[in-house]
Amino acid sequence: MIEIIREFVIAEQARGQFELLFGPGGSWSKLFAKRPGFRGTTLLRDTEDVRRYLAVEIWDTMAQRDQSVERCQDELKNLEAEIAEWADSQAHLGVFRVQAEAMVYARKQGRPRKTGRPLRGST
Repeated sequence: MIEIIREFVIAEQARGQFELLFGPGGSWSKLFAKRPGFRGTTLLRDTEDVRRYLAVEIWDTMAQRDQSVERCQDELKNLEAEIAEWADSQAHLGVFRVQAEAMVYARKQGRPRKTGRPLRGST
């Protein structure tokens, strides 16, 4: 699986439109939704600069993404032109492959650990 990451700085007045385009059911996902290998997009907004976003596009392989882009060229050009009108800047940060994943689950307070000892701070 690969993840393509792009950074956008969007004009204040266009933020809502941009978020709709990349959001659930937005034009970007609809364009690729039925294409082989497309897994979806994630849109992240910077907590300090609300105009700055990272868009993460997830595919099984780069070859599937390239084939899809080739088949959807006209629609993609229209979306890219729309984004260009809203963006003060945009940058392709790269194509990344997940090397490792980890999930961390919080322990429930007051339940004994497998050793039978209570958790610190429990009564």
